Amino acid sequence: MPYRYKLHPIAQEEYEDSISWYLFRSLKAASNFVTIIEKEFVNICNDPQRHRNEYKNYYEFTVQKYPFTIIYTIEEDLQLIIIIAIYHQKRQPENKYR
Repeated sequence: MPYRYKLHPIAQEEYEDSISWYLFRSLKAASNFVTIIEKEFVNICNDPQRHRNEYKNYYEFTVQKYPFTIIYTIEEDLQLIIIIAIYHQKRQPENKYR
């Protein structure tokens, strides 16, 4: 059974800021960004442990076509993925995990 996902408030803010940035440039780019991110959330939920476990209990998934990494944790007992960051790869790496 696939997991459900929930965005941490900071990840939600990052997601909305990224959508706004793409919307300012192109409606099509923003729409494609949302489509790809939502598809990747589903992929993560279908097999959450398939992706890299880089640091402690944080997993990373690199988004195709956009310079973002989705960082998440797994709550096994709740069958829940908590997306803690939709991290732009040009930002400071020390802020990646919080």
